[in-house]
Amino acid sequence: MSQSGNYRFSDLELLRRIGRSPGSRAGYKQLVRELGMDGGRERRLLLEQLARMTARAQLAKIDRETWVIPKPGDAASSTGRGSGRGQSATRDNLAAGRLDLHRDGYGFVRPEMKQGSSVAGTTIAGDIFIPPNELNGAMQGDQVLVEQAAPDREGRLSGRIVRVLNRSNPTMVGIFHYGGGNAMRRGRSQAGRSHSGGAPAYTAIEGNYVTPLDERMTQPILIPDGCEVPAVGAATPHRVLGAEALAQMRAREQGSGNRDQEGEAWDSLEGLAVDVEVTDFPTTTKPARGRVLEVLGDQNAFGVDVEIVIRKHHLPHTFPENVLADAREEAKDTVETLGPEELSERRDFRGLPIVTIDGETARDFDDAVYAVALPNGNTQLQVHIADVSHYVREGTALDLEARLRGTSVYFPDRAIPMLPQELSSGICSLRPDEDRLVLSCLMEIDPRGEVLGFEVCEGIIRSAARMTYTQVQAIIAQNAGGPARLEDLAVRNQFAPLLPEFDRMYALSKALNQKRVRRGSIDFDLPEPVIEFDELGAMQGVVRSERKWANRLIEEFMLAANECVATWIERQGIPSIYRIHEKPEPRRVLEFEETAAAFGYSLGFSSLPVKKFVMKGDRREQQRRGERGGGGGRKPREHEVVEDIPVTPRMYQTLTGKIAGKPEERILSYLMLRSLRQARYSEQNEGHFALAAPSYTHFTSPIRRYPDLIVHRIVKALLHSG
Repeated sequence: MSQSGNYRFSDLELLRRIGRSPGSRAGYKQLVRELGMDGGRERRLLLEQLARMTARAQLAKIDRETWVIPKPGDAASSTGRGSGRGQSATRDNLAAGRLDLHRDGYGFVRPEMKQGSSVAGTTIAGDIFIPPNELNGAMQGDQVLVEQAAPDREGRLSGRIVRVLNRSNPTMVGIFHYGGGNAMRRGRSQAGRSHSGGAPAYTAIEGNYVTPLDERMTQPILIPDGCEVPAVGAATPHRVLGAEALAQMRAREQGSGNRDQEGEAWDSLEGLAVDVEVTDFPTTTKPARGRVLEVLGDQNAFGVDVEIVIRKHHLPHTFPENVLADAREEAKDTVETLGPEELSERRDFRGLPIVTIDGETARDFDDAVYAVALPNGNTQLQVHIADVSHYVREGTALDLEARLRGTSVYFPDRAIPMLPQELSSGICSLRPDEDRLVLSCLMEIDPRGEVLGFEVCEGIIRSAARMTYTQVQAIIAQNAGGPARLEDLAVRNQFAPLLPEFDRMYALSKALNQKRVRRGSIDFDLPEPVIEFDELGAMQGVVRSERKWANRLIEEFMLAANECVATWIERQGIPSIYRIHEKPEPRRVLEFEETAAAFGYSLGFSSLPVKKFVMKGDRREQQRRGERGGGGGRKPREHEVVEDIPVTPRMYQTLTGKIAGKPEERILSYLMLRSLRQARYSEQNEGHFALAAPSYTHFTSPIRRYPDLIVHRIVKALLHSG
């Protein structure tokens, strides 16, 4: 759980504290006193946390201001079943966690607490095995409460689900079938098809059913008569119907039907992929029941596979009408509509040859760049980012939808944007020859690539050109040492007025890159796969994308802006969001060292600090041997573990240089990358290991990343406060 301010008490800490109290119960005033809470805000957060834990059945509220850790006997009795395991149901054998099912019907519950953690005397040692007959109506991914049995001889845990705390699948994607004699209603036979899980395609079933495409969902979902065809405009809290479903429904209402790629009418749903809302979840005696929300089409048709993935992972792929209304209203707020006071607070950059540089298929342009030579021999780099926070105001329906999505999601042939098209591809996109509002970072950089100073401000720009990476590479090809080609000369002639600007930006990007190399930044130049499609949308192949200096140029400029903004916010001493990359785990570094040694390489350690320890089991075994007179004097086995490794990003950088161009470069580069931790967002600045940067954040993509939007709001709050 994450809380802002000074509130730092996790659910686990509260459970431990309540578990140590008499009767495993504690009152509100007792917790306030023991936790040392002063302000009303902290007390309100405590009450909210207790309410959430009560809703998840981690706690039970027994009176107005008293909470207790629930006993599993109470939960078991509510299901009408005893434990049946020869042990009394107590608080010590109850665990909550997420259910992972296997296609053979059994499952495992992964407890929410870390392995080996202890709460009120309960030690959770690992995943809990759930037999098929003990699922109690739980489905894949559900949060459940489990009564544990005593471990078997090998220490393995098993149990039974006594309660489902939270359902994780309000909707499911599957293949529709007609039950009983209706199973062959479609024109062509589908007997050759097989679907994972559920009932066979033509088994006689009372009523229609859907077999989930997730093979871990082994039971079909019954579809009552009248629920197989969704009504136009049907409302559901879980899904907003997409345009493809509405078009199919209208066509059916008009009697024209729909047709697949072979021209066959879709008057029957047999064998088609559908999205189903679960209206009644399964019990020990009854299967799940549902209704069809959308008809997606034949699962083998082009594009349907992506639609299946979108709905399978519950991605919010359509915008509610109130969000679209907000977007249309905000899109009317152009530069021309700004008042004189707001215009006076913004710097006017519209007379400069500022350009955007993106891929050929990009539709939203959230960053623009420009470099100008200064009289003192330095260069001013201007990075202008779309001022999305001006349009997406905190607390609006538009903001809540963006927060729900978190980021845009990209597929090979389409994308699910974080913001509606009116903003993402419209008023927020820095399109050429159109006035746009921006947040700007202006940096003074010396010839060595060192940032001597920077300024953050609000501005207005008018992009001079929408450039692609291919065009920029053609312009700088001669400077980058590439061969002179006729098509490159044609591009240079097309953008002749901008050639001095691009030559300056190329030189600046080289200087910034060399600065990062000097400080030890890691740069894995791994190839990225690009999927190619033919004119019919079928995949032709996967090719290796080439990372050229046009791509690196923008990368260096964005890295510099992100570092400057992070440094500026940190200096103000206010809470913010940072993009951090922690030091790699010693275990992973050691594993990589062992593999690299087989190729004759090393990160450069002379010796590794090792801690020796004895396992409790080995110590007890020695004690038992001594009590039996069986040589208790022999020392127990000692284990060694690396405590901490003084690894630095320069070590990775040096090894990357050594293996460059070698046959083993690719495999070792991937293994080095896997030895590193994943970068993540944090309110605590811990630096960025791979970039060798003391401060780093995400500032440059507010159209497609919500964390960037939060950083923009912090920046504007600082600017407006002076």
